[in-house]
Amino acid sequence: MSRSGVLRAGGLFLSLLVLTTVGLSQTAHTIQAPGCQWIWPIHDMKRPRPPVVDPGTAGAGVTPAKPPSDAVVLFDGKDLSQWRGERGGPARWKVGDGYFEVVPRTGAIRSLRAFGDCQIHLEWAAPTPPEGSGQGRGNSGVYIMSKYEIQVLDSYHNDTYPDGQAAAVYGQYPPLVNACRPPGEWQSYDIIFHRPRFAEDGSLVKPARVTVLHNGILVQDNVELKGPTDWMRVVPYKKHQEKLPLLLQDHGDRVRYRNIWVRELPDPDQPWCGLRPEIYLGAATLQRYAGKYGNGRILVTLKGDQLYARLTSHVMVPIYAESKTLFFAKKVGVELEFRLDGRGKPTAVVFRQGGHEALLKAD
Repeated sequence: MSRSGVLRAGGLFLSLLVLTTVGLSQTAHTIQAPGCQWIWPIHDMKRPRPPVVDPGTAGAGVTPAKPPSDAVVLFDGKDLSQWRGERGGPARWKVGDGYFEVVPRTGAIRSLRAFGDCQIHLEWAAPTPPEGSGQGRGNSGVYIMSKYEIQVLDSYHNDTYPDGQAAAVYGQYPPLVNACRPPGEWQSYDIIFHRPRFAEDGSLVKPARVTVLHNGILVQDNVELKGPTDWMRVVPYKKHQEKLPLLLQDHGDRVRYRNIWVRELPDPDQPWCGLRPEIYLGAATLQRYAGKYGNGRILVTLKGDQLYARLTSHVMVPIYAESKTLFFAKKVGVELEFRLDGRGKPTAVVFRQGGHEALLKAD
């Protein structure tokens, strides 16, 4: 469920609330499916339920499968070193024997690495014995780019609105089928995600698309996202970075996760850029790097949560973090490696381009 919708509301309450307090025109979706078209309000309890299927032995087994050799492993069963609290600081969830578990009210966690187009694998298990019902039972969520949620929920013999059950694109698309295993059993999500594309002026060029397999069964078939997911409202696209962290939601239930890895996919719009790793530092940290270097030869500025470097009097390029000291531009072959003091404040920057290197002190 959306982070802004952490209320544990019953299905009847939600249905009445959507239909009576929010105008249908503000919350309705129009979806074209093979041979039919229909309109419904978000989280409508009258919407048809996906048929239930037995997932058999596909997907997560007793022992986690070995990740591919080219995968970025975000959790190997040992620690949360690849994760941070949503607002910075260490991730405060509990690490167990080969898994980690949501600690209620400690907040969401996000990956240190940032991703755009990617393949994601993760395994999760709902608490057992089950407690609660509807959205209040085994609730968490996988937020791709910290914005687009694939719902995690104990949907085994547990009714809720279809666009909020397990493997739903939250508030947009129910899964094709309900492939949930009983609480306590490990389940898998395999997700193929293609990020949205934006023009320089911020307008949407191409919406995001996602394919999801739940326990090895196709449940989202290359669906087109309507925008970032949220609770009871349609959120329009707004231009954001090309890579952002994966986020896991704390919804107050002790959901467990294990065997999380991501394969970055080549960007068809910028194939020459390769798959250089990026991390997400956030605006508060990035602000430290802003300033002039080498008597104004390089000017670094922050706009939103994106750093820009002015390399000449007329050229301003976005730069991306590979680590806390090394930044790079994607289209002009430039690297900036910052030298930091004990407080993390830059004292100089090493400028590199085409085999040339220069040390420029902070002004």
